[in-house]
Amino acid sequence: MNGAARLPKAAQDVRRGDRRALARLITAVENGDRSAEPALRALYPFTGRAQVIGITGPLGVGKSSLINELIAHLRGLGRTVAVLAVDPSSPFSGGSVLGDRVRLDRAPEDSGIFIRSMASRGHSGGVAIATRASVRLLEAAGFEIVLVETVGSGQVDVEIRDVATTSVVVLVPHLGDEVQTLKAGLFEIADVFCVNKSDLPGAERAEKQLTDLAGTGRPRDGWTARIVATSTSPPRGIDQLWEAIAAHEAYLDAGGRRSEEERRRLAKEIAGRVRDRVGERILADAALRGLVDRVLARTLDPETAARKLYAERFPPR
Repeated sequence: MNGAARLPKAAQDVRRGDRRALARLITAVENGDRSAEPALRALYPFTGRAQVIGITGPLGVGKSSLINELIAHLRGLGRTVAVLAVDPSSPFSGGSVLGDRVRLDRAPEDSGIFIRSMASRGHSGGVAIATRASVRLLEAAGFEIVLVETVGSGQVDVEIRDVATTSVVVLVPHLGDEVQTLKAGLFEIADVFCVNKSDLPGAERAEKQLTDLAGTGRPRDGWTARIVATSTSPPRGIDQLWEAIAAHEAYLDAGGRRSEEERRRLAKEIAGRVRDRVGERILADAALRGLVDRVLARTLDPETAARKLYAERFPPR
């Protein structure tokens, strides 16, 4: 490809900074509209340059308020920021809680900020299938930092690690013993722990709990999760939060770790896309109906039915 003139028009518009074109493509991706595929293919060489930061955690921990302050901090540093809010309860999605959006009234006039909500479409994890493609569109549009806020369903969203280069898990002091129950998911994905609303009672206890857990856990790939206390009313600790994120990004750049992580994410994505297509073909397979009839009649169990259909359609070579 030689220059923007070789790109499809929609891709050219995105590269030129056309917000409406960007929004239209994200909508098409979200809706599974295959008309977006030529632009996605053409824009792919312009992706992979942004820092993609996942912000996840249980409901009610103030993720959206924290993102507001993080945006303000990053714009103060001269960085361009896009926000993809996958959480349908987020103020960015036009839900019932809109107070935090007031501070972002300047976003339409600030070409360095782009905010977009995206429904999770009932996906089992908070990260919608279209999120990866949408992040790539934001990268191709030239945003240096993409913040992805994901569904908080009482547990952290472990799938955010399949999208983000750095994952921030947000908690609040009053979670207390729930930190113990969240341990497995937390330490699977957390690069940075953020104890938000740290002006509330119990903040020091929460920090100590996390510090103790981080100390007993085995560092993932040589990185021990950082723990940062923040507050958004008034703002406090936002600069330290970004420093912790930046430290992890620098860690990824050392020793080829970023490339290894990208390879892992891409392998999982490609396998997932193949799995989706195979699933669609199986659902349309006439043999499936007969097997379902037998399972309904209790003459065959679902696992045996699945193995039988798999063996018939994908025999060993």
